[in-house]
Amino acid sequence: MAQRRSLAVPYGAPVLAVSFLACVATGLELSVNNHAADFTLSTGLSPAISLSCLVHNSSQAEELLWYRGDGRVDLKDGNKVNISNICISPVNESDNGVTFTCRLARDKSVQVSVILDVQFPPQLSGEETLHVEEEKDVTLTCNSKSNPQAQSTWLKDNQKLTLQQSHHELYRTSEVFQLSIKKVQKSDNGTYTCMVESPLGNGTRDFHLIVEDKKPVFPKEAVIAAVVVVTITILFGIVARKDKILKVW
Repeated sequence: MAQRRSLAVPYGAPVLAVSFLACVATGLELSVNNHAADFTLSTGLSPAISLSCLVHNSSQAEELLWYRGDGRVDLKDGNKVNISNICISPVNESDNGVTFTCRLARDKSVQVSVILDVQFPPQLSGEETLHVEEEKDVTLTCNSKSNPQAQSTWLKDNQKLTLQQSHHELYRTSEVFQLSIKKVQKSDNGTYTCMVESPLGNGTRDFHLIVEDKKPVFPKEAVIAAVVVVTITILFGIVARKDKILKVW
């Protein structure tokens, strides 16, 4: 006698299947600023930009959700159904690389993301004076954040710095440009300029390096003063106890 086989269907699967088929059958989709797929939005520093999310091919009212990265964006009640707008104001350097995502509330797999590409020039200025003892190490740090990434170089006394192996060391990231000088000498005295150049603008920052004489490990003045104090203390002790000392002898 043949045995009948039955397939167990997980609870909730029919509901998900119906939801998926409904999306496929109606062609339900979202668009952000007329883009139906994920995209990158290039912009400069500006007072504000807006993102508009729209539901397409919907036969009912659909609630929309906005996210900045992983964080939920608060929306007003009249800005959630079928169309939703958010405003980023002002647009600054911290918004660069941030992802904004519009999702369908009942099926969060239906979504469109936009990555902000905020372009800005290097904002570099000012000066700094550093005092360093001879034979010590020193590091000059230049914060050179920009987008697109800028080209950086170091000058000394308005001339391009000639790097010496084992004496100079450069460290560079997308936001920091450093010059390290090992065991500074008197010849390292001078003004060092961090110069940053990008298509959107340039910036400079000056570092006035003052190399001071190497301090002795044991200052002579302090040693002499200590010897004098100890000597005087011993003499006073001897004078105060001279009677006892004479009796012993």
